[in-house]
Amino acid sequence: GELPVLQAGWTVAGMYGIPYTPSPMPTAFLKEGDEIILDGVSLRILYTPGHSPASICLYNAVDKWVIGGDVLFYESIGRTDLPGGDYETLIRSIRTQLFTLPDDVVVFPGHGQETRIGYEKMFNPFLQ
Repeated sequence: GELPVLQAGWTVAGMYGIPYTPSPMPTAFLKEGDEIILDGVSLRILYTPGHSPASICLYNAVDKWVIGGDVLFYESIGRTDLPGGDYETLIRSIRTQLFTLPDDVVVFPGHGQETRIGYEKMFNPFLQ
C-alpha cells in the first residue's frame, strides 16, 4: 500500500525544498470493513484504491457522511496521474464503494466543497 510512500518522504520533501520530519511507522494496518472509533464516532473503512494503491474512505453510517480524501470531489474525481494511480481502478472504487451508499450521504473530500453521493451520481462528468 502506502508504506513505500511513507518511507520515501524525504525524497518528496527534497523535491519541494521543505524540511523533512520522519513519520512514525504504523503499528497496525486498516483493511476493508474494519471499524475504528474516534472520540465515540464509529467509522467504517472503505477500501477505495485508484488515486493511490491503498486509498481509503471513512464512512459514518449513523450521521450519513464519508471522508472521501482524494477519491471523489464535487463534480470531479481524484488524480490518477501520480505514481500508483490508476483511472479504471478509481472509477471502479467510486462505483462499488461510494455509489452504493445512500444518496443523501455527505462527502467531505480532501479539499474543496462538500457534496452528496446522489448529486455526484447525477452530475459528476467523470461518472456518467
